[in-house]
Amino acid sequence: MSSRKKAICSQFNRSAAGSYDIHAHVQRMMADRLVQSLIGWKREDKADGLNMLEIGCGTGVLTEILLNEYPYASITALDMASAMIKAAEQHVLSSTANHVGYSKSRPARLHFLLADVEMWAADAPTASLDLIVSNACFQWLSYPRQTLGHLRRMIRAGGLLVFTTFGPDTFYELHKAFNEVYRANGMEPQRHGLSFQSMDQWKNLLKEAGFSNIQYERSTQMEKYASARDFLHSVKAMGASNSEAATIRGLSTRRLFASMYKEYEDRFSTQGGVAATYDLLLIQASASR
Repeated sequence: MSSRKKAICSQFNRSAAGSYDIHAHVQRMMADRLVQSLIGWKREDKADGLNMLEIGCGTGVLTEILLNEYPYASITALDMASAMIKAAEQHVLSSTANHVGYSKSRPARLHFLLADVEMWAADAPTASLDLIVSNACFQWLSYPRQTLGHLRRMIRAGGLLVFTTFGPDTFYELHKAFNEVYRANGMEPQRHGLSFQSMDQWKNLLKEAGFSNIQYERSTQMEKYASARDFLHSVKAMGASNSEAATIRGLSTRRLFASMYKEYEDRFSTQGGVAATYDLLLIQASASR
């Protein structure tokens, strides 16, 4: 596993204990939209059941919904952070225990898998899945082109890939504030946080991988935080604090962030706090027959 992936795993292992679910309001909303987009898809195909893969199951929010919506499906829930797998299993156990008639053990049709999908998918069985879903995870892929190719190979004819992720306007306010601080100090702006693929980029990657009938939905969610500092604390609490910026001379990290907080709050204040943009993408692609 690369040093980047190890750092991501460490972040999510730390956030799995409780801080992720406290702050992941937008991710829960994305999971609901993903499931809504599947309404009617093979709901009558119950005789043989469906084989599903969830990539990046996190704390199990989407996993639980899939279990309820597809009672005859076999589901593999994959994540590369061991603490997330543990949290997801506990989430599923506690939720199913509250339903009359459910066993207090994990449903036999649900299998948790600790793996990096980009490594695991390369050797996964061909034409073994009917549906692959992923919520707020694909932005972490290091090799999306190759990984989508592997996923296409794994999906049976007539199957689907459905995922949500973040678009390039996500955290627009944060990046604008950082850029202004760099320019005010006579420096070339650097990217803090992830760079996100556009809808067109995802569509091209999916076509290259052999997917067809690509459908998409783009929406914007504005969230409010008490301050710019609180916003960044929330992002870090969800394990999403990777940065592409390099250390530079002449501007200390402390001074950089203090100036950014001021710029952010001067430009993007709302009543009772500051605004943060989430650019949300929902994408569905078919495996042709």
